[in-house]
Amino acid sequence: MKEMAPFRLLISREEAMNIILDSIKPIERTEWVLIEEASGRVLAEDYVADRDVPPFDRAAMDGYAVKAEDNYAATSINPKILTLIDVLHAGDSSSKSLGKDECIQIATGCPIPEGADAVVMVEFTEASNGKISVFRPVYPRANISPRGEDMKKGEIIFRKGEQLTPAKIGVMAAIGRRKVFVYQKPKVAIIPTGTEICDVGSELKDGQIYDVNSYTLSSLLTENGAQVTKSSIVPDSYQEIASAITSLIDHDMIIFSGGSSVGEKDLLSGVVRDLGRVLFHGVQIKPGKPTLFGIVRGKPVFGMPGYPTSCLSNAYIFLVPTVRRMARLSPKVPRTVKVRLAQKIVSSSGREQFLTVKLRDGKAYPVFKQSGDITSMAMADGYIILPVNLDVIDEGEEVIVILFE
Repeated sequence: MKEMAPFRLLISREEAMNIILDSIKPIERTEWVLIEEASGRVLAEDYVADRDVPPFDRAAMDGYAVKAEDNYAATSINPKILTLIDVLHAGDSSSKSLGKDECIQIATGCPIPEGADAVVMVEFTEASNGKISVFRPVYPRANISPRGEDMKKGEIIFRKGEQLTPAKIGVMAAIGRRKVFVYQKPKVAIIPTGTEICDVGSELKDGQIYDVNSYTLSSLLTENGAQVTKSSIVPDSYQEIASAITSLIDHDMIIFSGGSSVGEKDLLSGVVRDLGRVLFHGVQIKPGKPTLFGIVRGKPVFGMPGYPTSCLSNAYIFLVPTVRRMARLSPKVPRTVKVRLAQKIVSSSGREQFLTVKLRDGKAYPVFKQSGDITSMAMADGYIILPVNLDVIDEGEEVIVILFE
């Protein structure tokens, strides 16, 4: 019987992350997508306004389009009396030209009629039998949004590499763009391994558990810009693992969950070594020590721990920065809070430890159970990092919590 062998060398989290990011290239493939499907995507070209927005001078308020000089003497005691010659509702425009002491009722957003140079707000007027009393003077251009105020024709509005937000998609709509040219999402394959796991919804046999990691990883990577393919469960077999890599090598990244430890059935490191290169196997962190990273045919391959908490914890640490770089998204900077620790923590792992906590009443309560317990993550608001050389944190000591959301 083949014996289990310990990890020969554990590298630091920082060293592991540097190795990963040095091996990752942003996606070069591009595509056209409809603007309603483009939120979060990264532009693959500069965008220039091909028209003025708005394309005409327009009313900024509901009221009356007037000649400003006709109303200079208007007061609340001696209003200026104007003749109403037209009414414009939203979407209307007028063919009439404004003459002296005339006005046109106008809705917000309507084009300013010819001859008008100001809009009197409806609050400062009174209508009676086709006559409008103006109780306050206006200056030229008052309450008018000029043509091109928002965007001018020829102006660069977005640069290549910018990420689209709902507001930016609104700008695209404003200049009439139905589609946008963006970088494709990185294609990521997630491969669960092990005879001890089975598909969610199927009947569990003795000794089996449901495949949790495919779903947690898929959710996390999708929200960070990836296009995810979930593979069927791969048995603990050298040939099956090698075949899975070969069949999914057209993806930009391959992630295995399980099979990265040192048990006799853990074959992934050997497969990756035979098909390509193992760049590291074993990181000085807890949970997640057996994390593996290698390159096969130019594609990054990760071996994530099989335990759900370890797998998801390491996904936040290693996979999120990786997939965001591939997707050309800016690095995610997590929010942090400083709080007091609710109870004493003793660490004897000799590794950098990530301890999940729940925030309540201004204090951090540890919720970590075991690496196999996914509720350790689901019930947590974030985590604290215990350095390698720190053995004890006393109750009441201030800690920095890195928030998941």
